[in-house]
Amino acid sequence: MKIVISASAPMLDAPVDPRFGRCSYYLFVDTDTGRFEVQENTAALSGGGAGIQAAQTIVNAGAAAVVTGNVGPNAYQVLNAANIPIYLVAGVSIREAVNAYKMGQLPQASDATNSAHSGMTPPPAPTSPPSEIDALRAEVGELREVMAKLLTKIDEIAK
Repeated sequence: MKIVISASAPMLDAPVDPRFGRCSYYLFVDTDTGRFEVQENTAALSGGGAGIQAAQTIVNAGAAAVVTGNVGPNAYQVLNAANIPIYLVAGVSIREAVNAYKMGQLPQASDATNSAHSGMTPPPAPTSPPSEIDALRAEVGELREVMAKLLTKIDEIAK
């Protein structure tokens, strides 16, 4: 089943963005395989109607459910009219939200959870847990080593 989650960054370990219409990204996750696709939210910076635009994007993409922190009245109406349930979550990573969804642990929204235009103020910047930072630093180190080897090989071939 394909669900969509409002995301603060384009990866599974990113925090769920509490805003639906003005989140930075949407992660479309296949709950059966764990594979995901990232889509930047082009409605996020619009002057108005972000919730409607975002909801229409989700409907057009064929998502079976939405997982987010909050949803405004306009987005709720569009998703509700398309029979797409909205599940609420807060303070967890996207990976954790997917697992909670699969286990049936998320409450379903029965109405909008925010007023119109409430998502226009961005949430505080997410902080990465130390383990994620360490993993990213290790990956950068490995990439530097690969680049150094490639540059050495280019120099050798160019001589």
